[in-house]
Amino acid sequence: MFERILKQMQEKIRSRQYIMTLHAEEEMDDDELTIFDVERAILTGEIVERQKEHKIGEWKYLIKGYTLTHNKIIVVSKLSITGKLIIITVFLL
Repeated sequence: MFERILKQMQEKIRSRQYIMTLHAEEEMDDDELTIFDVERAILTGEIVERQKEHKIGEWKYLIKGYTLTHNKIIVVSKLSITGKLIIITVFLL
């Protein structure tokens, strides 16, 4: 359903055009995840939900994927107006 958006996000990962929020980094640390786990989830995962941020009117996407050690995770991200992928948060399922 969101294949075009997912392809754009995957390209941002491949070209290193993404930004991790401080919140995402803290959640990664709490769950003992690495940036490689997050990249793998986006590169091999699927968008399972789209949510609208009502205050700013932007869409954010929940990508379900797997870590390098095959744990299920969700990566919440959005494409910014600057053209970068913003990784908002990450959590284990």
